[in-house]
Amino acid sequence: MEEKIENRSNSKKLGFWKIAAASLIFRLILAYFSENLNLSSRTEVSTPVTSLRRLAEGYWLKQLSMSPYQGSMYHGSPLLLGILGPLTVKRTDGLPNHLLCSLVFVIADFISAILIRATGRMLEISHVHKLESLGLGKLFQDKDILPSGDIAALVYLWNPFTMVTCVGFNTSPIDNLFVILSLYGASAGLPPLAAFGWVVATHLSLYPLVLVIPVIFLLGYGLDAPPRKLFLPSNLQVVDEKSVEHDVHKTLLNKPTETSFFCWRRVIFFFCWACIWITYVLFLCASSVREYGGLGEMFNRTYGFILTVKDLSPNIGVMWYFFAEVFDFFRSFFLIVFHVNILFMILPLAIRLYHRPCFLAFVYLAISSMLKSYPSVGDSALYLSLLALFVNELAEMKFSFFLFCGYVGISLLSPVMHNLWIWRGTGNANFYFATAMAYACFQIILVVESVSTMLNYDRKVRKLCKTTKT
Repeated sequence: MEEKIENRSNSKKLGFWKIAAASLIFRLILAYFSENLNLSSRTEVSTPVTSLRRLAEGYWLKQLSMSPYQGSMYHGSPLLLGILGPLTVKRTDGLPNHLLCSLVFVIADFISAILIRATGRMLEISHVHKLESLGLGKLFQDKDILPSGDIAALVYLWNPFTMVTCVGFNTSPIDNLFVILSLYGASAGLPPLAAFGWVVATHLSLYPLVLVIPVIFLLGYGLDAPPRKLFLPSNLQVVDEKSVEHDVHKTLLNKPTETSFFCWRRVIFFFCWACIWITYVLFLCASSVREYGGLGEMFNRTYGFILTVKDLSPNIGVMWYFFAEVFDFFRSFFLIVFHVNILFMILPLAIRLYHRPCFLAFVYLAISSMLKSYPSVGDSALYLSLLALFVNELAEMKFSFFLFCGYVGISLLSPVMHNLWIWRGTGNANFYFATAMAYACFQIILVVESVSTMLNYDRKVRKLCKTTKT
């Protein structure tokens, strides 16, 4: 029996690597024809913050001993200029620049998929162990627990949103990589890695700042589990704080450790490492822009640009149209309203979903991508792959087919409405903004239904625990 299980797992691993390799080959084919696809000019793919063309403009200005933030083109991190900037310069060896840039983004997507897969493996093992510790192993024995890590990784690799982002000449794959790295480090109980990913992701796009709460819960409580009140009367082994440090290694060995307290040591280590990484990043940025206004100019042209929504070019968000129509007298007020909207949802969701930090991270990312200043389909690719980590808990989710059709419909209608408005002149801004509003509505439905389904799953586990005890 054990040999059959091992053979099945080996065949599944082989099948995963074949499908993953096929996605990478398909990406390279698309990258070869990326100039003909012209995805970099699509407003759904590239934004003023993530556009590689704007980065090339900033690097060109810096090569001329001018400020990369001069004018209104580049609004990204100065560190990306040193990493990706040389790839945008025309080469003398004849190798096209777009292939080199696409290759970097393909590697970033592959690493992100591997990290998602590893996180899913840990969640899957923790899920099985938690059910067994509650005495529900036999009840769920008839139901196959799907390999959520493999499914989530393949969803990320084969998601059309991820592919067009990868070959669309923008830096979203780099941003997503560091977000996933932070969640993986927190899931694995590695505060230095979690702090590094969180600091760099926040530095690149600002909105991952809200992930500090899920990361703290992951480091303090561990991976996602049913409500912790259910574990108090059960016969779980309570260990001291020193043994908690090795619970990740035990998790990887299918022997996770349960704790009934919050591990402050890891959280303190996380903040210490975060301070170290923040200091290091700011030092590198200061040395890079010391001749062009220093850190003050960088903060104004990056984070200030994001928060004040100065660029009102069309995108798949809702802010550009609203602030194009609002009176200047009310602009500051509505800027505060839009940005505080995200902060208002942080505390209630954290109180209700603190026992499921990875799922909480998905909810935060989905809300941020819906309300951020310059969203793109790369943000949707990230949170949809994290949603796939919970295929077992969300198996009874309603409106899944409706949401799938909605995302497909918006993906097809958005370019059409943009073409009717901008190029053909047979439409107006309301045509394109209608697709943005529909896209926001589908994201709201997705968040609401996924949260309610997860809470229903926890209620189901609670009821089963009561029935098994009686």
